[in-house]
Amino acid sequence: MTQRMIEITSPVFFPLPRDPQPGADLAALFPEKQPLVLEIGCGIGDFIVQLAARRPELNFLAIDIYNKGCFKTCNRVERAELSNVRVLRAEARYLLTHYLAPESLAAIYINCPDPWPKKRHRDRRLVRREFLQTALYYLRPGGDFYFSTDFQDYAEDVAALLPEMAGYVNVLDRPLVTELPGYPLSKYMRRFLQQGQPIHFIHYRRNPQLAPETIAPPAIDPGFRLNWRRVEHV
Repeated sequence: MTQRMIEITSPVFFPLPRDPQPGADLAALFPEKQPLVLEIGCGIGDFIVQLAARRPELNFLAIDIYNKGCFKTCNRVERAELSNVRVLRAEARYLLTHYLAPESLAAIYINCPDPWPKKRHRDRRLVRREFLQTALYYLRPGGDFYFSTDFQDYAEDVAALLPEMAGYVNVLDRPLVTELPGYPLSKYMRRFLQQGQPIHFIHYRRNPQLAPETIAPPAIDPGFRLNWRRVEHV
């Protein structure tokens, strides 16, 4: 079933150009030249508005594959009068490999992505080895990688995978935690916490000593949503 597309006319929304521009300077979308941070899956914008308000010295790209999520995020950003957030409708892997330059991100945040709980769908999960390697290529030295999920097995899989990957260092004293002081909680997170369901947090960082030439450029991978730019499914 195809969902009706909402026209987004917000000044903080920027449609991606149809012709990919590898290495494009998306930092130019902002009035101030500041370190660039990416939130993948902004949902209704609750998390990004909190974070951007706390960190005015950073610029934030908030992306979501769903038109409605982008629309709601834009509304929240405008109401908060934030000049350091720009919203784009994009699939994460496509955005990274087509529109961003290597080592251009100060941080990547991924909060409660689709867990694809059925075993036969696990290969549809975003945060797997291939994606983590891609993220490493676009994080600057010392750049932060944050991941949270309400699904314990997803958290455990990612926590087991990251130590095997050269280039990442754990910022925490454990593989994962269920509390991360100072971390903004989205409406989705708060709802599950109120129900007694924990949120699992992971915080790694790109090793500042990692030589750029040791990271191979990622393969272009749009994921399983091959038609994401043309159609949106409920």
